[in-house]
Amino acid sequence: MSRFQDIFLDIESDILNQQYKAGELLPSENKLSEKYNVSRETIRKALTLLLESGYIQKKQGKGSIVLDIKRFDFPISGLTSYKELQDSQNINSETLLIKNQIETISEQIASFLNVSKETEVHALIRARKVDGETVILDKDYLLTSVIPVLPDNEAKKSLYNFIEKEMGLIIGYARKEFVVEPATQEDREYMTLHGDTHVVVTRSEVHLEDTTLFQYTESRHRLDKFRFVEFARRRPPMDYS
Repeated sequence: MSRFQDIFLDIESDILNQQYKAGELLPSENKLSEKYNVSRETIRKALTLLLESGYIQKKQGKGSIVLDIKRFDFPISGLTSYKELQDSQNINSETLLIKNQIETISEQIASFLNVSKETEVHALIRARKVDGETVILDKDYLLTSVIPVLPDNEAKKSLYNFIEKEMGLIIGYARKEFVVEPATQEDREYMTLHGDTHVVVTRSEVHLEDTTLFQYTESRHRLDKFRFVEFARRRPPMDYS
């Protein structure tokens, strides 16, 4: 990883932990350059990443202003685990492990992923309780050809931490879809819906950095509890003259 990426992650952590609060200015490029013992050009690259990720806004004559990141409750474009969101947003949450077993993938998921119906997966279901109510039902299917073992204690804590830290794999990217669907019998059984008839569903196929498909995930959310937000920045218009 490049030095400017390390600095970006360090400042990002400081913003998420509110060491730099919304509306405050980051230290000047000169001060950051001294703090990290790097050139101003390296600092500028790190600040550009922060700008493009929606953490700061540059203001002429003032510097880099920290933006309100509470809007990123469930960022659409990011590939972030629930545990990471829980920690960064101080969500009072508990994870209940409902199922973790090896089975053959369903025909519907096989079709979504364009893989064989004989594909073997770890079928994982976890309920997320927030303030005592189950508001998320996460259903994950991990290819056993890529993830041979998945201990219950790791599945309950942090799936991505296990994959990246314990297995040494690098998670790369995902294709996502967002829909609102009628609540299923399973939703009503495990979630605290208060009579809601629909849930927000996100479906993703997730790949390692080398493009290997390893996971299908379906996350089912109670309508009133979470919002899905993307940070959009307009690019300068192209000159067609």
